[in-house]
Amino acid sequence: MTDEVRSTKNRRFDFKQVLAFLLHPRQELAAEEKAVWLMPLLVVCVFMLLRVVAGGFFEARAAALGQVALPADWEWWSTDMQESYMQAQAATQGPVFVYIIPAVMELIKIWLGWLVVSGLLHLASTLLGGRGSMRSVQNLVAWSMLAFAARDLLRLGFILIAQHPVVSAGLSGFATGAFLRQVLVNADVFFVWFAVLLGLGLATMDSLPVKKSVAAVVVVLLVVVLAKAGLGALTSGLGGMSVTRIF
Repeated sequence: MTDEVRSTKNRRFDFKQVLAFLLHPRQELAAEEKAVWLMPLLVVCVFMLLRVVAGGFFEARAAALGQVALPADWEWWSTDMQESYMQAQAATQGPVFVYIIPAVMELIKIWLGWLVVSGLLHLASTLLGGRGSMRSVQNLVAWSMLAFAARDLLRLGFILIAQHPVVSAGLSGFATGAFLRQVLVNADVFFVWFAVLLGLGLATMDSLPVKKSVAAVVVVLLVVVLAKAGLGALTSGLGGMSVTRIF
């Protein structure tokens, strides 16, 4: 029976593992030295691309109908600034800006985020006395990211029903500053689910006590979220300036 289960786990593209992992994470998170991170990352990428395509379609349709989201202080802008903004919005409604660039940026976030979280989590685990390998942590992070695939599936359903992209992800709609908005964009049940899967897996795979495993996950995710929020706030500010000054 054990050999049968291990044989099933070693099939890299067995999509039955996805449901099995989400339903029984502790049972599926046995120590595994082989690289089995590709399939879950591909699943995450596929659902992300579906969300981006659906959101881009309705965003382009709204722009074609003249339904452009205006800045909060729009009424205080001069006529020249308003015309420049509208021209910039029209120039960024092509397929490259609507589909390709968002998809590429999301792919970078997924793969770079996987590498960064895996590296930091392995470092934290090693410092706390964990005995797992880097490859096992990479497997753990990749499979735990299936929580984000479930989130994209839910967002895809919302986009198709509401026929417009998700405006304020997570709790970001309650924030006023750009930095706090970037922090709260990840504040949802799926991020908590991701963290719980990491904690369970780290305790199982690296033979760490639960308290140390939880501490490692909390510290790593806090560092990643704050760094991502700072970078996101900076790029959104620069992006807003470039849009209004593109012409």
